[in-house]
Amino acid sequence: MSRIVHQVAQAGFGTGTNELYDRARPSYRPEALEHIRKAASKQDPVDIVEIGAGTGIFTRALLAHPAWATSIASLTAIEPSEGMRAQFARTVTDSRVTVREGTFDSTGAPDASADIVVIAQAFHWCPDYNAAAEEFARVLRPRGILVLIWNLEDREGAAWVAQLREIYEARENGTPQFRLGLWRAVFDTPNYKSSFVDTQEEIFAYTLEGSLEIVTDRVQSKSYITMLEQNEKAKVIEQIREIIERGDGKKWIDEGKGIFEYPYKTLVVIAKRT
Repeated sequence: MSRIVHQVAQAGFGTGTNELYDRARPSYRPEALEHIRKAASKQDPVDIVEIGAGTGIFTRALLAHPAWATSIASLTAIEPSEGMRAQFARTVTDSRVTVREGTFDSTGAPDASADIVVIAQAFHWCPDYNAAAEEFARVLRPRGILVLIWNLEDREGAAWVAQLREIYEARENGTPQFRLGLWRAVFDTPNYKSSFVDTQEEIFAYTLEGSLEIVTDRVQSKSYITMLEQNEKAKVIEQIREIIERGDGKKWIDEGKGIFEYPYKTLVVIAKRT
């Protein structure tokens, strides 16, 4: 099977970039993780295959959540980036968890070995949706669930967040970003239609603490920003500074400390294996 990885993801999330990614990206909301647990048809300890596991942000949140802490028999983390796997191994030490190289359409997991296949913050990078749907169906047991989850800046939550889009759009260079919705093509593929039912979506809106440093770090953790030359990164930082200082729609938490509300939302998509 294919092991194709998008070249921007391969370079932008390569060795040396992942400490920033792990520090800058937010964790996953307890209510979203609880929602996934309730959706799982099997309530005994479950076997999970997490594809595109990155540096372990989602994995750590799952292991720490009360509804999941004793409900995981095994978790196999699949990640194509060597640098991200190394960061994952440093930050996730639970004996139930293993991490290995693999891709959306070539996980190396045995047939019918998982009750849950989950992809956090990564599925928009998938190069072949039909092949991926075939792999998900192969790995999942009957009535197991497929979970796609993303943490997203809420551009409708504040004008300054929406203004960040100009920075992104100027530098994305055709990369398959979540906002483009290309990932939704999976729902129309033959392999998805023949193997999955009851596709449902849920959105959780909330605010996090933000600061100039937090926003700057998160923007710089994006793959296509990571790849920029230093002078271009400096321009990005200056643009962010201008947006934050202008502060259209910004709500302070602690103005003296420079802490303000950072609107976010989490999208969770869940489908059942037939």
